Amino acid sequence: MLLSLSLILIVGFSLSGIFNRLKLPGLMGMILTGILLGPYVLNWISNDILDISSELREIALIIILTRAGLAIDLADLKRVGRPAILMCFVPATFELVAIILLAPPLFGISVIEAAILGTVLAAVSPAVIVPRMLHLMENGYGKDKSIPQLIMAGASVDDIYVIVLFTAFMGMYGGEGFNASTLLKVPISIALGIGLGIISGVIIVKVFKRLHVRDTVKVMVILSVAFLFVSLETFLKPYLPVSGLIAVMAMGATILETYEVLAKRLKGKFSKIWVGAEILLFVLVGAAVDIRYLGAAGLGAIALILVALIFRIIGVNLSLIKTPLKQKERLFCSIAYLPKATVQAAIGAIPLSAGVTSGHLILTIAVLAIMITAPIGAIGIDLTYKKFLTGPEDAEKSMSS
Repeated sequence: MLLSLSLILIVGFSLSGIFNRLKLPGLMGMILTGILLGPYVLNWISNDILDISSELREIALIIILTRAGLAIDLADLKRVGRPAILMCFVPATFELVAIILLAPPLFGISVIEAAILGTVLAAVSPAVIVPRMLHLMENGYGKDKSIPQLIMAGASVDDIYVIVLFTAFMGMYGGEGFNASTLLKVPISIALGIGLGIISGVIIVKVFKRLHVRDTVKVMVILSVAFLFVSLETFLKPYLPVSGLIAVMAMGATILETYEVLAKRLKGKFSKIWVGAEILLFVLVGAAVDIRYLGAAGLGAIALILVALIFRIIGVNLSLIKTPLKQKERLFCSIAYLPKATVQAAIGAIPLSAGVTSGHLILTIAVLAIMITAPIGAIGIDLTYKKFLTGPEDAEKSMSS
């Protein structure tokens, strides 16, 4: 295991640095590291690590969402309002509908299999989006219209919505039938997650104000609570839907709202932890890519992904109707809503292991979606935010004029 970890870190940071020098996102180098070192190429990653890969990826996601929560100003979210809610559901729904319509004639699969494929593909990747939106917030880009907050909040709920639908469609495939009450789990899960996060955040702030401990200890306490949220979600799943990841973000936002000085200090600590967590996340996502199936999917799979992205872009723009965003700002939101990685890596193999007839096809297209959209979205965000969003210097000019 130690040899594998050393290879992951050395090769991952090296390739990330090379890609950054080429003006490409470092995460591409990390994903490539995972593919090369993973079980389908060199097989240099220990099975001990691969066996807990999903848990390690989940820990990394919890870290970045905690950091995101500590940066979300609730006043900004209130100001965004309706578009933030629509961005949680509309783009994913448009993409899902496109795949349900196109996949059966393209691949000869059933409508329910197409729906399962659609839910695997329709989620955006908070692991790609959130760090970039945090960077924009820290540097003042899009701040005047709370664009990073809008994208970050929408992307986080988007995943929950899609995963609930994925579970419902998998149940239908297994013969359980479609239960309309399943859809009620989406708002209930979000509401309970927000409530749990707020209550926990208030309690944590009160404890930290009474007990004076080092910030490092506070970070460990907050991470422990965040892990409990996700564990609680799994435990309560048969009885009550609650989103642990939404609770994580809500807890961070509550700490910022009630104890801003501490939140800013802790955000810096989580930024440092993310350096290590990020490389583990994307290398292990790459390790999940089975390149043997990439060629088998053919041009039809690429066409399906690209057409579905067009539908997603239409959904984003419909969500932003009657907002003060300029055309270039709406285009930036569309680009920022393209990347996929985390959810596809997490659930892409589930249909195959569950015996879905088109399981290999679903996994292959999920892999292709990661390889196509993660670089396009990440590069698109990195190249356009200074051109499409209002920066700190623009805000100063407008104030002086």
